[in-house]
Amino acid sequence: MTKQPVDVPTVVLGDELRVSAIGFGAMALAPVYGDVDDDESLATLNRCIDLGVTFIDTANVYGGGDNERLIARLLADRRDEVTVATKFGITSNPADRAAGRLAVHGDRAYVHRCIDESLARLQTDVVDLYYMHRRDPSVPIEETVGAMAELVTAGKVRHLGLSEVTADELRAAVAVHPIAAVQSEWSIWSRDVERKVVPTAAELGVGFVPYSPLGRGFLAGAVRSAADLSSPNDFRKTMPRFAEGSLEANLAIVDTVTRVAEEAGATPAQVALAWMRYRADELGVVSVPIPGTRRAARVEENIGSLSVTLSPEQLAALDAVAATVSGTRYRDTSWISAGRE
Repeated sequence: MTKQPVDVPTVVLGDELRVSAIGFGAMALAPVYGDVDDDESLATLNRCIDLGVTFIDTANVYGGGDNERLIARLLADRRDEVTVATKFGITSNPADRAAGRLAVHGDRAYVHRCIDESLARLQTDVVDLYYMHRRDPSVPIEETVGAMAELVTAGKVRHLGLSEVTADELRAAVAVHPIAAVQSEWSIWSRDVERKVVPTAAELGVGFVPYSPLGRGFLAGAVRSAADLSSPNDFRKTMPRFAEGSLEANLAIVDTVTRVAEEAGATPAQVALAWMRYRADELGVVSVPIPGTRRAARVEENIGSLSVTLSPEQLAALDAVAATVSGTRYRDTSWISAGRE
């Protein structure tokens, strides 16, 4: 049984940024998990807006800029309906990052150049939420955020965000300019941000935007074996949790999610998103997950999570699986906040 879509409410992140209670992660529309069809992707994006999922998240690095160009096709007719977020900072591709060849820039000149390039690709005059995608360790975060603040003054950006920052980095950034949101991976099987980053965001009034809330499809039951990663360019092949041995061990997590879904009359994806809602409420942070998908039907399914209720016993069962996860989020954990805390 699948919970039917409900009206999507809006919520307020930090810095008075109002967005839909569920967003859409457009990285799934880039060829990171397999081949994509732009016409199908555009239809999915339009269906998002029709259903009330109006918070669309992209980045300059997705598809080498092609993802922003795709979003531009949506904005051409529906700019006033969309809250668009994009990012800067990562200059290497997924294969380089998987091999440990990381390239990140956060200097002032680079920040200013990137926004102009993104605005040109998006074919818009302003970005609603502009993220530092990853921290450049060679540049003080105050300098990077200061450059981002100049974009707000110039009218090119409305709100600022940070991705995969530590609690200390968030505090330093907020001292320079209000931060609307922190974006990091957060889900049933990725909970490292709960130790320091989420509590700090709650304390400072910064919203939280969990990416990969469905574990890159794993928590939804989309990957049961290596055979399900059949595309040669599937980014998940580079990730420890999807490696031989770890993937099989982690299937017990999916089994727990599936069992709870059967009890709740929902799908595994809906349960994973509902858990996210309960957990954010418990920790006192405004949270807007951004699951991504290529298919419009999945968007409707994800919206249905807003009407899923979970019992204390079901929540406890889902909470417990975090201790059983095999494998880290990335090979190089310095790439994420947990590796620098």
